Amino acid sequence: MSRNITAIRQAGGDKHQHIVHLWWNERETGTPGNGPRAELVSYIEHGGRAYVDDGRGHIAAVGVVAPTSGPKYVQTHADGVWTDNLLALPRR
Repeated sequence: MSRNITAIRQAGGDKHQHIVHLWWNERETGTPGNGPRAELVSYIEHGGRAYVDDGRGHIAAVGVVAPTSGPKYVQTHADGVWTDNLLALPRR
């Protein structure tokens, strides 16, 4: 299974660490879903895949970042570089 992330909610700032909730569509079924950041982190760490599709043929995988302090968070990773695709998504 894989999730196409479609929107985010942030709290307390405007960086990836401030994403607190995400919305997605299941790729295989089109079923919409949403959940807190920790749920998506766990989903990815247990073998699930998530990505951001910009609608123009560019897809960036979503990975988990484990900072030296603070909770894990998600960020897109494309062509070997951490990117800001999640931050470009609509806010809810």
